[in-house]
Amino acid sequence: MSAPFSTNLRDILQLAPTKSALTLNGFVSDILPPIFCYFVTAVLVLIPRTHWIRLALWPITVVLALRATSSTDFALNDPRQAFWNIDLVLSMFCITTRTLQWILMKNPPKRIVQDREATPSRNTYDIIKDALDLMINLRGHDWNWSGGLYIPPETRPTSSRLRFILATLISCIIHGLTCGALHTAVQTFSPDGFATHNGGTIFDASLPAPVRYLRSSIISTMTAFAIYSVLRCGYELMAIGGIVVLGQEPHQWPPAFEKPWISVSLREFWGKRWHQWFRGTFLFLGARPLSYIGGRVGGIIGAFLASAVFHHTALYVLDENAKLWNMIVPFAMMGLGMVLERVYTMVSGRKVGGWLGWVWTMFWLVLWGNPMVDAWAQAGMMGCSTILDSTGPLRTGVVYLVKEFDDVLHQYTIQ
Repeated sequence: MSAPFSTNLRDILQLAPTKSALTLNGFVSDILPPIFCYFVTAVLVLIPRTHWIRLALWPITVVLALRATSSTDFALNDPRQAFWNIDLVLSMFCITTRTLQWILMKNPPKRIVQDREATPSRNTYDIIKDALDLMINLRGHDWNWSGGLYIPPETRPTSSRLRFILATLISCIIHGLTCGALHTAVQTFSPDGFATHNGGTIFDASLPAPVRYLRSSIISTMTAFAIYSVLRCGYELMAIGGIVVLGQEPHQWPPAFEKPWISVSLREFWGKRWHQWFRGTFLFLGARPLSYIGGRVGGIIGAFLASAVFHHTALYVLDENAKLWNMIVPFAMMGLGMVLERVYTMVSGRKVGGWLGWVWTMFWLVLWGNPMVDAWAQAGMMGCSTILDSTGPLRTGVVYLVKEFDDVLHQYTIQ
């Protein structure tokens, strides 16, 4: 794109040339408008014969979402808080893609109530309540448009809202502390390298290859568990808010994960045990279009390519020089792994599973998780810092143990 065209496009769309630190006025003028359009579209999709209104509103929603991401710096000029900008961009990504999905719906979505019968929104109160649920219910559980969605079994008490909230709060605190400890551990491996906002690689060239990849695999695994912990913590905070503020019921906030570390196949990991928040989006953007070309295999690869674009969008927020292939390759290989499982089942007549299935799954996840985590590390993600990292006495112990372990690994430094 040439500079004049880029400048003219910014002028036409009234995009800010530079980002400004978040203020109350900025939030009202730049962030609330696309959220309001999101809400209006959620209301309209529940009302029959509103297709053309939704269609007319969508370009406005896209432009407002672009303005929000281009004008506001949620990090307040602090590179250690850059993850807030990632949250902003991904939120706007979801708003634009989900409203597009709602445009293409032929019939209004229906809630599936306790007796499992799909029911339409009936009055203004129902429509507003259901619209709010549509906005935050990314998986679509309890809706008729989420066919095939797997929901993990509930382990918290649901008979009492208070008991459910307390159990969720305890879990939230535990996973918040766990995330902080793991992030601290990862940063301790390279306090002057990838643990800074300038970023760096997780592969230590001073170590022989076996030790180098053992070390990077440990860092990648810790990062994966840190991501799991922070996602659970954030989801559980939202669950508490949904119940306390919006008056929702515990069954509207089922578990997001189901012990992904015990998965015995990639299909089980990605299709059941890992969160399914963006399942509908990835099916819409990637799986369904490519399935017309490549059938079931094309659908699998398409879903992971859509996920790669989604994650690259987040990576680009940190590093505008980040290459798309940094996400395309590892996510495409996850899709290839699932295709290989499918081939194995077709040839042998047996599904991947058991302890050998677990070994295969963990090996493949760690193998391609390494370049994925390295891309984030080079973009400076490991240098971000939150209140979760300040884990008090736990921090001191974590730093000491990691330093001692890393010193042992560096006894094998290449001379």
